[in-house]
Amino acid sequence: MGQPRSAGLKPLAIAVLALLDERPMHPYEMYQVLVSRREDLLVKVRPGSLYHAVDRLAEAELAVADGTDRAGNRPERTTYRITDAGRKALRARIADILREPVQEFPIFRVGLAEAHSLPQAEVVALLSERAEHMAGEVADFAAMREWARRREVPRRYWFVLEYVHHMATAELDWLRAFIAEVEAGGIAWEQFDPETGVRIDTGDHEHDLAWTDHADPSAAPVPRWARAVHHDPRRSFRYS
Repeated sequence: MGQPRSAGLKPLAIAVLALLDERPMHPYEMYQVLVSRREDLLVKVRPGSLYHAVDRLAEAELAVADGTDRAGNRPERTTYRITDAGRKALRARIADILREPVQEFPIFRVGLAEAHSLPQAEVVALLSERAEHMAGEVADFAAMREWARRREVPRRYWFVLEYVHHMATAELDWLRAFIAEVEAGGIAWEQFDPETGVRIDTGDHEHDLAWTDHADPSAAPVPRWARAVHHDPRRSFRYS
């Protein structure tokens, strides 16, 4: 028995079906609306990938061509509408996303986890540069929220900006505090040979097994999403 149609819906496909659930549109109009609503902050939106997503939805009978039109000398455009199956798949996929947290793997977490592989001063400089970029992003999110509020855009279309803004603000606050702590020497750091740049082995490995020996009551707690994986590696990384 195959997976339900909603299971394979990628972010761009979700965004397209959500637009078609509002009203029939042609692909270029979809692109314009997504960009005007700043949904390009949430999904990668390119004209080529959007047309491909629409084609895939039509092949899966989640959307269907609803007619063509031509404006002036412009190429003929095909308008699409959502099907009953498409609406059902869209709502099921959104419900799944809202209901259950899924463990994601942002690349910044990897860099942060392995930051001790770089000299302390370099990490401070790099994270300070990142904080400057993030401060600009936080200001941009605040400006977009204010723009939408002043123009009385229905809040249901932009409350995601509130979430993104608050999450970015929290990350920036933590980042600034962490930079200050590292800069002040509050965290014992790796030492490196000043000539070769090679890490100096201090022999501080006594905690290695404590992280991996899950039979040991004093071992590090296993996150919920990973518990099933320890018992069955074939299972995906999802909260149980």
